[in-house]
Amino acid sequence: MDSHRHFKIHKPWGYLSQFISNGVLKQKHHYLGELHDFPEGIMAIGRLDLQSEGLLLLTTDGQFSHEITSRKYEKEYYVQVDGEIDDQALKLLAEGVSISIEGQNYMTLPGKAKRIPDPGFAPRIKKVRDDRHGPSSWISITINEGKFRQVRKMTAAVGYPTLRLVRVRIGDYQLGEMQSGAVEEIEK
Repeated sequence: MDSHRHFKIHKPWGYLSQFISNGVLKQKHHYLGELHDFPEGIMAIGRLDLQSEGLLLLTTDGQFSHEITSRKYEKEYYVQVDGEIDDQALKLLAEGVSISIEGQNYMTLPGKAKRIPDPGFAPRIKKVRDDRHGPSSWISITINEGKFRQVRKMTAAVGYPTLRLVRVRIGDYQLGEMQSGAVEEIEK
């Protein structure tokens, strides 16, 4: 019997992937603890940066957290990029691109990348931009690793900076129709 508790949330834009402030930035940011009354010992499995949205898993089980962040689980992101992305850029994203991690060149592992129609997410709190700034396109990127700001660095490396990033899947866990800020308790 699993005595641990597990949740999935749709992390809103502008929230940090932590539960309380460390004091210094308290007034400036929102925290996951504002979304729900989580049990003691809860931790985010992986992170989404301040500007990223979407599926975030939470658990009180450190072993489960370690397993989910391993490379055996795919992480899928829907990404709005600046410009009409071309086939060559998608091919490079799928094969792996060189990005900088902590000042070192790093070649991303092969993954999947494809064009997708606009997924129709609710508008973000802070508007992304409008069509006066030129076209944008949506892509799906699936990777098995999760380096710091990796997807953003990957799209920039192929000439299509990220405008909006939403994680939609971790392994078999799906964001589905969850609205921004929604919290659901789940079974492991």
